Amino acid sequence: MPNFNDLNLDNWKESEIWTDSLWIIQERDKTGKHSNFYHGNFVPQIPHQLISRYTKKNEVVFDPFVGSGTTAYEAETLGRHFIGVDIQKDLVEQLKSKVDNEKYFSEIISGDSSKSATFDEINEVLKKRKRENVSLAILHPPYADIVKFSDLKDDLSNAKSLKEFLSGFALVLKNTISILENGRYLAIVIGDKYTAGQWIPLGFYCMNEAQKLGLTLKSIIIKNMEGNRAKQNKEGIWRYRALSSDYYIFKHEYILIFKK
Repeated sequence: MPNFNDLNLDNWKESEIWTDSLWIIQERDKTGKHSNFYHGNFVPQIPHQLISRYTKKNEVVFDPFVGSGTTAYEAETLGRHFIGVDIQKDLVEQLKSKVDNEKYFSEIISGDSSKSATFDEINEVLKKRKRENVSLAILHPPYADIVKFSDLKDDLSNAKSLKEFLSGFALVLKNTISILENGRYLAIVIGDKYTAGQWIPLGFYCMNEAQKLGLTLKSIIIKNMEGNRAKQNKEGIWRYRALSSDYYIFKHEYILIFKK
């Protein structure tokens, strides 16, 4: 029996937890508080699966790139407490007004997850809530500069180079690991990029940063990108471009699972 989730193996055939390394998700879950207003958010099925697989009820889920709140809403739905950080103050205020703090706490902090000062604040929150650490961290960072999320200098989507992006991401990882309970799990959701005629394996670079910090790689899950908004109704154009050149069209992202 796993000691990191609520799965009852007596009824394992009825479990909705996915165990394959290929996740084909045909349609985004648009139920509940989820909306698609924020370009760059991930599908709710990802945090739903990760929270179900790697936490128990009443444990704390952490997201250092909380964005529009996909992970926060799934934590709320599944009966987990939540702490999230985002560098965009307006987004944080919007999310604060939407999360439910009645049965399970949801603390949304405006800050830069690469800064130790932000984690000083998180540690104060944990202390206030009589917790020592978080049980699961889910990181869905910018895919380098593919989508500019703000004009803020310290926003990782504004990193001036791949080296600068990875350096900043490593700091976020290091800070996140500092509040993650030993023996628990951290997930990175990331895609690759294509620039200047070259495939940039961003997922593998981020995986390498996590391993350098001592995390143990447990799984590499491939998630398809059916219904990706940027490509909707443009499949023909993308296919023509690929056939007239020498590259393949992005259809996947990575979900990298690590254990501390």
